[in-house]
Amino acid sequence: MVLEATMICVDNSEWTRNGDYSPNRFQAQQDAVSLICGSKTQANPENTVGILTMAGKGVRVLVTPTSDLGKILGCMHGLEIGGEMNMTSGIQVAQLALKHRQNKKQNQRIIVFAGSPVTYDKKVLEMIGKKLKKNSVSLDVISFGEDDNGKPEKLEALVNSVNTSDSSHIVHVPPGSNALSDVLLSTPIFTEDGEGGSGFAAAAAAASGGAGGYDFGVDPNLDPELALALRVSMEEERARQEAAAKKAAEDGSKQEKGPEQSSSSKDIPMTDASLSSTQEIDKGVEPMDEETALLQQAIAMSMSESQPGQSSGGMADNEMPDAITVDQDLAHALQMSVSNDNKKDLSADVNKVVGDQSFLSSVIASLPGVDPNDPSVKDLLASMEESKGKENDKKSEGDDGDKQ
Repeated sequence: MVLEATMICVDNSEWTRNGDYSPNRFQAQQDAVSLICGSKTQANPENTVGILTMAGKGVRVLVTPTSDLGKILGCMHGLEIGGEMNMTSGIQVAQLALKHRQNKKQNQRIIVFAGSPVTYDKKVLEMIGKKLKKNSVSLDVISFGEDDNGKPEKLEALVNSVNTSDSSHIVHVPPGSNALSDVLLSTPIFTEDGEGGSGFAAAAAAASGGAGGYDFGVDPNLDPELALALRVSMEEERARQEAAAKKAAEDGSKQEKGPEQSSSSKDIPMTDASLSSTQEIDKGVEPMDEETALLQQAIAMSMSESQPGQSSGGMADNEMPDAITVDQDLAHALQMSVSNDNKKDLSADVNKVVGDQSFLSSVIASLPGVDPNDPSVKDLLASMEESKGKENDKKSEGDDGDKQ
């Protein structure tokens, strides 16, 4: 990795207001400057970068060479645009700033953005170039905007007077091109070219987000945390897509099974109807003995057999009405007999309660507001005992007559 101290000369003249570069010349230049500063500081921890402006009220150093990227990028905001570009003074001030760098082992480099017409004579620029070459200062020139007044030839003469072992470069970016920073990525300013390269091609590839041949466009040796974060994010996105595809497949299989389930469910109401009909018959007749249970089973079977006959139609409907009528009459007769038996049992139970005089007296005594010593209550009990005695006499006479 090349150890360098770099001064970037920014063109903030009136010409940079033009919009032939998106969004305009000055903002496109700002993006390229930010990219270069980031690439320089990432290429080597000991690299330093400084920035100065060449227009406005005069050449002004915004920040001297430093490795603090936040300080470098912060000075680019809020710059005033106006005046004419003073390239010669800007290059000389940049050379002076590099001369006073703290680490004398750093190579010296000046990067000039020229977005305005060059009004200087060609010989003046060659003299400045020779002075830079004498002090071992490399020069990169980025020419964009109009090419009036022989601008390309003048800048090329400047670079040729400085160049030693291909250490200096010039790049012409015509109007209407893509972003200025994207065009510069494919130029020798951002590529390693042996002895005289700029020395930050790998970091520039990481900043571009797609160059260098690394996964996700990031060199893990330069920024391992960013490479790991991108890798984890990609794995999470892949897992999310797989889960979504699996869920969609499950939904599709459920939709295919839906028609089969709906067709099978159509047979359920017929079974429920047959069960409900048999349950209604069972409720009407309670099983009193084995014979009654057999009759109920026969009735249930006849009713269940009558339903398929009704759905099939034809001969079955004509043959079954008599059997169904007999079964219904039999069920009604059984129900009447059971109800009569229940009434007899109930009357027998009532007679037993009335016959128990002591129990009846205790019940009357427990009633609220009833006096067991009341004459009317005593008369009522006496009349009940008398009627009970008469019934017993009748039963005894009936039993004697049956025995004779």
